[in-house]
Amino acid sequence: MNTLQTLFSLWEDTGFHNANWGNIGMIIVGMILLFLSIRYSIKPLLLIPLSVGIVLGNIPFFHEAAYHIGIYQDGSVLNYLFLGVLKGIYPALIFLGLGAMTDLSPLISNPKLMLLGAAAQIGIFATFLGAMVFGFPMPESAAIAIIGAADGNTAIFLTSQVANTLGTSGEGMAVQSLIGPIAIAAYLYMALVPVIQPPIMKLLTTKKERLIRMKPSRTVSRFEKILFPLLGLLLTAFVAPASLPLLGMFFFGNILKESGLTKQLATTASTIMIDIVVILIGFTVGASTQADVFLKWQSLLIFILGAVAFMVATAGGVVFAKVMNLFLKKENRINPLVGAAGVAAIPDSAKVAHEMGIKEDPTNHLINHAMAPNIAGLIGSAITAGLLLGFLF
Repeated sequence: MNTLQTLFSLWEDTGFHNANWGNIGMIIVGMILLFLSIRYSIKPLLLIPLSVGIVLGNIPFFHEAAYHIGIYQDGSVLNYLFLGVLKGIYPALIFLGLGAMTDLSPLISNPKLMLLGAAAQIGIFATFLGAMVFGFPMPESAAIAIIGAADGNTAIFLTSQVANTLGTSGEGMAVQSLIGPIAIAAYLYMALVPVIQPPIMKLLTTKKERLIRMKPSRTVSRFEKILFPLLGLLLTAFVAPASLPLLGMFFFGNILKESGLTKQLATTASTIMIDIVVILIGFTVGASTQADVFLKWQSLLIFILGAVAFMVATAGGVVFAKVMNLFLKKENRINPLVGAAGVAAIPDSAKVAHEMGIKEDPTNHLINHAMAPNIAGLIGSAITAGLLLGFLF
């Protein structure tokens, strides 16, 4: 009898006994994402850690008290690693690495393209209102809306800061539970930029517009490269102080790069450090998607609203480029394809604009022009996140 009880107790301790359909479904989702990322090379550096985290996060435990061992169990190793997400540490470090690897010359040489990055933020504000119409409270609506930037790091930062500000109240915990769905939606739409954006860009432009050749960018001096991040840091800090953890780190990383005296620090920030942080943020966000937290109707609605936000942001950049052309001389016209790069999916949306331009005219290289609104979109999304935080609190 003791032997049977021991065997039964061991059986009760296994995941096979405690698994439910939600766990199995999420594990299958994780496996599918892992297959797609490996088979078709879809953002493998991000999706492989994310998909493995989804699988690990849905291994069931043997009793209710231990069900949330891992990400949600106080004191566990994974819980400590997840603090980097909950406290907004990982996004800030990633922005440091992005600043250290980004050349701001395209934006400096043609500052009017900054407006395209600003125009793309319409997707965020439109979805903010849409989420409230669907019954989400204002803080949750703000967190969902930021998906329109197609930048998972900004989405995680805003959601975590909203949750931290609300604290351990019911509303605060509700926002915290959205970190997984919001981050995964933002990262997936970032990975799907080459799929989602081209049809919208082609629908909103004529062949003649897609053939527009833009003036070559002027040469930017070293003085300008150093001055711009300093002025950008001061301006954004005063306009949206809440965005300082992101933009402060971004411009700091860029100063490390452009100073020419801290090459080792810039290289470390843009390679080794950012790779480590991407592993941690992808894995821990994936592991936070436990079935009982993730499989809710709100998650599906978040994915739908996020898709709408991303599409509206893309359309906003393209349409605004067309509007700008009405007021520009012929030699200064903007190829509207470049406007789609205003979303913060850097450098993916800039590459999509370039590739679409190449399809129309193999000699029309748009990548350098498209990087300007792409960088502006990254900066703009962080400013928008800061403004939303200031508005909410």
